[in-house]
Amino acid sequence: MRTVRIRNERETGEFGRQLAEQLNPGDIVALVGDLGTGKTTLTRAIARGLGVTEPVTSPTFTIVKEYRSGRIPLFHFDVYRLKDGEELLETGAQEYFDAGGVCVIEWADQIAELLPDETKVIFISYGEQEGERICQCTF
Repeated sequence: MRTVRIRNERETGEFGRQLAEQLNPGDIVALVGDLGTGKTTLTRAIARGLGVTEPVTSPTFTIVKEYRSGRIPLFHFDVYRLKDGEELLETGAQEYFDAGGVCVIEWADQIAELLPDETKVIFISYGEQEGERICQCTF
């Protein structure tokens, strides 16, 4: 597992943009971390790296938001309010997984049973210093 230490929001932006450069249509990025660890902030950085021009906000109440202005469509999921993966499938999520975009899923541990083996998982935790985050990446 690769570990990335991020000290501030600027470094989060750099990490997200670098990650976006490596992403291809069909990729799934699963973000796992406690409340406030920066899942949405990292998603915004990935979106910028993909060239998304519209504001990226958390889809907490809508489950998924689509952004199509970048080089690859971005489908941003927040599954915090779902009970399990079955509930996500009922929303039509599988269609997004197969739509040729990049799916970024916040709180992905709640639907882990649905995620393909090749999913890029990032475990985000608080670091020792204020503003510091530790990202453990499975890719």
